[in-house]
Amino acid sequence: MSVKIRLSRIGKKKAPFYRIVAVDSRKKRDGANLEILGTYDGLAGVIVNIDMDRIDYWLGQGAIPSETVEKLIKAHKRGVEPGKEVKAKKAKAKKAEPVKKEAEEAKAKTEDVKAEKEKAPEEPKTEPAKKEKSSEEAKPEAKGE
Repeated sequence: MSVKIRLSRIGKKKAPFYRIVAVDSRKKRDGANLEILGTYDGLAGVIVNIDMDRIDYWLGQGAIPSETVEKLIKAHKRGVEPGKEVKAKKAKAKKAEPVKKEAEEAKAKTEDVKAEKEKAPEEPKTEPAKKEKSSEEAKPEAKGE
């Protein structure tokens, strides 16, 4: 049985309030849990209470915390006391950064290509001149004489 430490929602509609629970990973988000380890107010961003002894026990047993719970645990270990504001929401700007980097790289490449074109002198293209036969020369060849 794989145990996870994650949030279980107990709040009303548009008023998120969560329990920090140890649960079998195959269970639903709000399904049966093994143990309640604390509570978190998602609307205010406040850890209401947290039982670090039991969290340490479950982590020692091999439980895997979710990303949000891991952030809450780190905030608590930093010294944020229950009742203080904690930002545990995911940053959504991560996807925009790679796009900006790609755009900058593409811009740099086009600038490099332009600079190379300006530096390199243009070589005149010379093609061998084709000799056109005059109409007089063409006629005897056509007759075969």
